[in-house]
Amino acid sequence: MSKIGHSPLNLKSIERVTGLNSQSFFENFAEKEKPVVLTDFAQSWPALKNWTPQYFSEKYGDNEVQVYNGNFSKPGKSYMGKAMTMKFSEYLESILTSGKDLRMFLYNIVSKAPELKDDVILPPLMKGFSKRFLFMFFGPKGAVTQIHYDIDMSHVFHTAIVGKKRFVLFPQSESQKLYRHPFTIRSYVNVDDPDLEKFPLLKDAEGYEVILNPGETLFIPSGFWHHVVYEEAGYAISLRCPHHKLHKRVEGIFNLLFMQMVDRLVNKVAPEKWYKWKEKKAFKLANQN
Repeated sequence: MSKIGHSPLNLKSIERVTGLNSQSFFENFAEKEKPVVLTDFAQSWPALKNWTPQYFSEKYGDNEVQVYNGNFSKPGKSYMGKAMTMKFSEYLESILTSGKDLRMFLYNIVSKAPELKDDVILPPLMKGFSKRFLFMFFGPKGAVTQIHYDIDMSHVFHTAIVGKKRFVLFPQSESQKLYRHPFTIRSYVNVDDPDLEKFPLLKDAEGYEVILNPGETLFIPSGFWHHVVYEEAGYAISLRCPHHKLHKRVEGIFNLLFMQMVDRLVNKVAPEKWYKWKEKKAFKLANQN
């Protein structure tokens, strides 16, 4: 059982390793789709030294950024919509000082601040690291990103730059026990305070939990569910690498070009009915487990 957070679920700790070569990493983690914390993945990155809040505010403070609140994943008209646009310096001040619950995610530095990519060194650990999508994530202390998995089915290497984060992870094999909503990458179970009367199969789901410290990198295998809590205000960056199996890459393309479009379209037309149908379907699929 977990001793990190307060979840009563069946959660194991995640191994921390240093000095892996590409073969060892692939055989022991990527091929087995097993999460791991890499303590030295980013040790040579200038980003760990350069990317201070003061640096970001001084150099990029006037940039307009889109920010999101906790309503992003909630059903209804605000589903997957931004909360507001504000100056980057004001946003940083809001999360680091006032703790206002506003997040930035999937902020692609390649298109927004391309010179920053020189502070991130793509390692030889796996082939195919994306040079087009280097996504940053920002949030205040206590912010929660509800459980979901990444729609493109990439392997993700998530490095904390400032602030600690807590992750709860589940493999795709546990999707039915998590009551996944069809046509989405989302579940509406609360893994930190689960309602086991409403979601009884959740108690049988087997997952992982870890605290990610600044400078460490969490390898999140393709399709792994992740629930994220900002233990401290801060930010991180994710590198992405396509799955080594073709059918997983095809699944990611399908999710992006069909599944996501259907979900957004129907949600615009009938958000409440669409949510209720997905919820009913999720319970039906879970009970077939």
